[in-house]
Amino acid sequence: MEASKILPMLKKKLAFLSGGKDRRSGLILTIPLCTEQTSMEELSATLDYLLGIPSEKCKARGFTVIVDGRKSQWNIVKTVVLMLQNVIPAEVSLVCVVKPDEFWDKKVTHFCFWKEKDRLGFEVILVSANKLTRYIEPCQLTDEFGGSLVYDHLDWLNKRLVFEKFTKESTSLLDELTVINENEKGSQAEKDRSSESNILPSFDPETVLQTGHELLSELQQRRFNGSEGGGGGTAWSPMDDELLAQPQVMKLLDSLREQYTKYQEVCRQRSKRSQLEEIQTKVMQVVNWLEGPGTEQLRTQWGIGDSIRASQALQQKHEEIESQHSLTSCCLLQEWFAVYVELNQQIAALLSAGDEEDLMELKGLQQQLSDVCYRQASQLEFRQNVLQSAHEFHMTAQDMSQQLDGLLGMLCADVAPADGAAIQQTLKHLEEKLKSVEGALQSLREKGQVLLDQMSTQTSFSYGKDVGIENKENIDHIHSVMEDMQLRKQRCEDMVDVRRLKMLQMVQLFKCEEDASQAVEWLGELLDALLKTHIRLGDDSQETKVLLEKHKKFVDVAQSTYDYGRQLLQATVVLCQSLRCTTRSSGDTLPRLNRVWKQFTVTSDERQHRLEMASAFHTAAEKILRESPELAELMVDVEAYEEVETVGKGLLDRLTVPVIFPDGSEQFFGSPGDMASSAESIRERMKLVEEKRFLQEEAEQRLDEEALEAGPRES
Repeated sequence: MEASKILPMLKKKLAFLSGGKDRRSGLILTIPLCTEQTSMEELSATLDYLLGIPSEKCKARGFTVIVDGRKSQWNIVKTVVLMLQNVIPAEVSLVCVVKPDEFWDKKVTHFCFWKEKDRLGFEVILVSANKLTRYIEPCQLTDEFGGSLVYDHLDWLNKRLVFEKFTKESTSLLDELTVINENEKGSQAEKDRSSESNILPSFDPETVLQTGHELLSELQQRRFNGSEGGGGGTAWSPMDDELLAQPQVMKLLDSLREQYTKYQEVCRQRSKRSQLEEIQTKVMQVVNWLEGPGTEQLRTQWGIGDSIRASQALQQKHEEIESQHSLTSCCLLQEWFAVYVELNQQIAALLSAGDEEDLMELKGLQQQLSDVCYRQASQLEFRQNVLQSAHEFHMTAQDMSQQLDGLLGMLCADVAPADGAAIQQTLKHLEEKLKSVEGALQSLREKGQVLLDQMSTQTSFSYGKDVGIENKENIDHIHSVMEDMQLRKQRCEDMVDVRRLKMLQMVQLFKCEEDASQAVEWLGELLDALLKTHIRLGDDSQETKVLLEKHKKFVDVAQSTYDYGRQLLQATVVLCQSLRCTTRSSGDTLPRLNRVWKQFTVTSDERQHRLEMASAFHTAAEKILRESPELAELMVDVEAYEEVETVGKGLLDRLTVPVIFPDGSEQFFGSPGDMASSAESIRERMKLVEEKRFLQEEAEQRLDEEALEAGPRES
């Protein structure tokens, strides 16, 4: 009976062998009854399994059965005890019924086990749990009876399952390995064996051996110092089934290792035979295909395509030729050489082992494989190199074509940049694209020459026979592509020259417009400076003349600025006509230039007039102020005084009048304070002239009086 078949019953712990022993060294069988109804069938099956574990020697010493009835009813206890008579009457030496303290006292009188000893075949005693040590040592009792014996039912059950599983698998595996080894030994003289004779074991030997070693290690770890028999005060001893399991496991492991070693040698020989047969098959497959369909396939594959897609399709087809493999066609190129290397290794192993059977045949296959493989490999490599070069050539051609398309698109697009900087950037980008196209053309020529050199090489298809390859169509295609790209590049270069000239003119146009706008700004700044800083009229005639000279130079600068702006705008008109920019004009630059120039002209004329009036005023005033009023002959004419007064008043009135521009707007020279200061200076000089006139009038009056007085005196 196996534990796995009654595992649910064993988990219930209806009965167990704790490993404890009585004073006669008999095993202790414990039946822990519970409050629930105990199935007698399950208990009987559990006892049958447990009693099958010990050896006959252990059974001969007899069992001490502990029936724990503290949680059960009397009739169940009685039934269990009577059942022992039918299950194990000969092996039972003593039955200890553990009773509750005060529950069965009246019941016992109705049935006395000691009177039934002869009929039962064993002695039955009723005992309390605390008095059980009178019959069994405490070290042989588990903790529920106040003992110190350690027992884990689940641990024991798991070990039993592992042990029985290992025993079953190892025994079966041992039988299978023995049969396999004997069959191999008996048929060793046969050269050809069918695959049906290669029987495989049902279990993995490595796994079974690993399980056995782990089980043996666990069993050995439970071994303690002490004798097998249980005497007073002896140390705890391992369970009897564990002591029996250890040598059994060791014996099975030894037998398994022996048969497994033989089996490994059998497998090695099988592998060797299979390897030889596989190598021979592969060699013949490779040789037959390479000398037939393989060579014919390569003979017909010499195109290079006319585009990237076509060259990629040819490369893919070539890779398919390399990777084809079936029992009747061909092998992978890599596998050809793998078989070749494997064959060399196998021959070396045969030579070292002294096994020269089929050696000459293998060497012949090796040489034949070597010749065919290297010939085919060189052809495939040559073809692969040609296709790779063709792919690179077409990629470069396509890349250059795309670059030319992009460059042509830039050249055909209208140029409408926002400013000169944008034109410069566009021109730089154009030059970079042209340079990139030149580099692509150079690369295309180099790759085309490499491809032409490769295609001019002769190759042999089989057995050294040179076969001419018709490459005229491919060579013409390569030259045609390079010439076409050269012509397209030349056309683009011509267009770039035209575009470059146009863009340089546009840069000049933007520069003229920008400088014209700058001239307008400069003229505006001159006008602003004229109105705000050219305020003084001079304190005397000399200073006024200096201011007049400066004013003329200032006007000359403004005139040059205006003329420069006009010239720039005229150049802009010419460039627009050259560029056919009908939609482009000078915009508001010319009106602004004319407007500012008219304002400047009006302002400068006003400034000129004021300075001239100030010069006349100061000249007349200085002429009067230089003459001495004491000298009669130097008397100033009245008209000179009137001239100073008239010019001064006119100048003062002029200072209060703003400059009126052509558009009707007005603007004063300087600030009101500046004008007041200039007017005050003029008034002070007019005051001095007035005082001089007064003194002159007094002198004239005095002279008149003296003349009147002298007249009567003479008469």
